[in-house]
Formats: sequence, C-alpha cells, structure tokens
Amino acid sequence: MRIGAMIGEVRGPVTADELTAQATDAAARRIGRVWTAQALGWDALTSLALVGARVPDVRLGTAVVPVPPRHPLLLASQALTVQAATGNRLTLGIGAGIGALTTGLFGLPADRPVHRMREYLSVLRPLLRGEPVSHAGDTLTVNGGVAVPGALPPPVLLAALGPAMLRLAGERADGTVTWMAGPRTLDTHVVPRVTAAGRAVEIVAGLPVCVTSDPDGARERVAARFGMAAGVPEYRSVFDREGVAGPRDVALIGDEETVARGVARIAAAGVTEFVGSPFGDSGEQSRALSLLGDLDRSGHHG
Repeated sequence: MRIGAMIGEVRGPVTADELTAQATDAAARRIGRVWTAQALGWDALTSLALVGARVPDVRLGTAVVPVPPRHPLLLASQALTVQAATGNRLTLGIGAGIGALTTGLFGLPADRPVHRMREYLSVLRPLLRGEPVSHAGDTLTVNGGVAVPGALPPPVLLAALGPAMLRLAGERADGTVTWMAGPRTLDTHVVPRVTAAGRAVEIVAGLPVCVTSDPDGARERVAARFGMAAGVPEYRSVFDREGVAGPRDVALIGDEETVARGVARIAAAGVTEFVGSPFGDSGEQSRALSLLGDLDRSGHHG
C-alpha cells in the first residue's frame, strides 16, 4: 500500500505559498503523491497546476472534483491542461457530489446519481483520450473534443460509497477514492464491490490523521471541524456501516504507534493507497507527515 497526503483547504485556510509549502514538505518527506479536494475556495485542478509547476518531485491527485457543475468538455480541458503543465502527473478523482449541495448551491438535479455518473464517464473518458464526442443522452449533450498537446489521459478514480457507485467505479473507472470510510467498511463493503469486475483498480482511502499527545482533545477538535458529515446522508450510511457515530471515531488519532496500527488496518483491508489528511496544530500536522513518510518508506504499514 502506498501512502499519500492531503494538501489545501481540508487542512485549514491556505495561501498560494502555504499550499506550495505543504506539497514541498510532503515531497521532502518522500511522500509520493499529494491530493487536494474541491471546496468553495481553492479550485482543485488549478491548485495542482500551481503546485505541480513549483514542486517537481511529487505526483498529484484530486480527491475529488464534483462533476455536476462541470460539463465534461470543460473538465476534460481542465484535466488535460494540468497534465500538460505538470508532465502528466495527475490522477483525476471525480464524484457525484453531495446531493443537497448540488441542488442548494447550483440549482442542479441530483437524482439518479449512478445513472448520471455512468453517462458522464461514457463521454469523459474518450474526451480525455483526445477523441471527439457527439452525444445526445438522457442527462448530457456533448458535441466536440479537447486537444492539448503533450497531455496524456489521466487515470480516473470515482468517489463512491454506495454499492451501485462502487460497482460502477470498478467497471468504468480506474478505481475508487473514499473519504471517512473506516477499516471495517473498506474491508467488507468497498473493496469487494470495486474489485468484483476482476479488473486492476486503485482503491484510495482518505482519513484525517492527528499524531498528538492529547488524543481526547483531538477527537473533540475533529468532531467540531468535520462533525457535520455525520448528518449528511451520503456519509451517514458509511458511519452506520462502520458502527460509529461520526468522523471523530474513524480519524486516526494518537501517538505514532497508535496511528501506525490504524494505517496497518487500512492496508489489511486491501486499500492500494492511504491518503492521510494531517489535522491539528502545526506540530501535530508535522508529526503526522513525518509518520506517513516513514511508513511509506519502510513498508511497515501492512
């Protein structure tokens, strides 16, 4: 199992220089890939174009870009632009997004997410390969193509938590990327469904990581920062499968030995890359990054 690290807003507000510094720090600790999420501030793909230009020795990934507000022609153009600008280091993680945000923020439909994503992938993949697409479907109309010299089609991972979306990730994407799924859910729910099609796939799992001398306090801080996820239906089902109340119960929190045991459980579930999102004050985040780098180099995580 490889180990990556989250950078950007999921760790707190950042400037352009701080974003680059996070990626530089991860690369210096020999963490192989940095990931960034799409929120309401920094654009994930633009962030990676910036980081990739400044930090040459690390691979890049989005975890994830919600696709409802982005037409496939636009997303393909953005992704291939990042590829060309960074020497083809991008893994493109996409998702259907949280339904309430899709309708509330953008006024877009969020029904039939698996059906919509299946159709989206059917046009996105050829667009990323530089092929022209003429498609008039149930949820999308696409007429055109994207050509970016020097850009290779990036691997596409699909954010998936429900059974049908996980199967789609295994059948039509290059794998899946999860957030807040604990080891039991990964082992019994995520991995079996993504691998059921018998294809070689990536299974990327992300969790907050806090290496700290105050684990009880850290759990309270994780609950304050991420606790709203427990009320979101898409995540509530994941916590229920894990048998926990919310984010504070799946985050990896404790000293180095405790967190290392948690990473080992993730590896034992069949995950191909664990993505730690350093959480806490600067000292706690530094300890988390050091541990993640050490585990990746040593291979003692699984």
